[in-house]
Amino acid sequence: MKKGQVNLLVVVILASMSACQGDTERIKGFEVHGIDLSHHQQTVNWDTVAAQQITFAFVKATEGRNNIDTAFCKHWIEMRRTGIVRGAYHFFHPSADPNAQAQNYLNNVDLDYGDLPPVIDVEDDEDLPREQVVESIRLWLAAVSLRYDTKPIIYTNYKFYNKYVVGEFDAFPIWIAKYGNEAPRLGSAQWVFWQYGNRGKIRGIEGNVDFNVFRSSRDDLFKLCMSGSRLSSLLINK
Repeated sequence: MKKGQVNLLVVVILASMSACQGDTERIKGFEVHGIDLSHHQQTVNWDTVAAQQITFAFVKATEGRNNIDTAFCKHWIEMRRTGIVRGAYHFFHPSADPNAQAQNYLNNVDLDYGDLPPVIDVEDDEDLPREQVVESIRLWLAAVSLRYDTKPIIYTNYKFYNKYVVGEFDAFPIWIAKYGNEAPRLGSAQWVFWQYGNRGKIRGIEGNVDFNVFRSSRDDLFKLCMSGSRLSSLLINK
């Protein structure tokens, strides 16, 4: 490789690194914007957040068999108070008992009218066979679907989606992580939520936060939320 080519390659690499490390800008062309967060964002002024056209937010609730996110209860209450459409996710470990993980979520998340469906966050196969990973996810989804009388949302990345989700869980709403300005393409399926960056800056939150959009309108977002009939079924079956 000639010296000029080497210098050009270095410039391209440095520019790429700079872009990856830069702040995530709010993407245009979508009506409904949201964020997701966990105990990594302990201090949040939700009144300030709500005033910046943030319609929805997902917060980490549980992980594995018995972990509860330390900031969940505080964020969950404040999101309701400020009128932000709220969702709660479970960080899933395929190697742990899926029924115990489902019970951890069910024991700690009380969904109310207007809340988004439950969410499973699954990103790592933990070096398990494909069949075991798929079956483990299926059991968690079945337990949570039965309890809440709705299809949970599946959050994952492109790699995991293509290996474990497509063709197995096509009936479930997909929240896909793909960073950048180019919208995800999932073949014949359609994503419902898109996490397009993890270095967002917003007043009321110290540090970085993940930025997301909903693919359709505010009215469609509200249609996705828990309804009175679903909650009535939940109370009967509790």
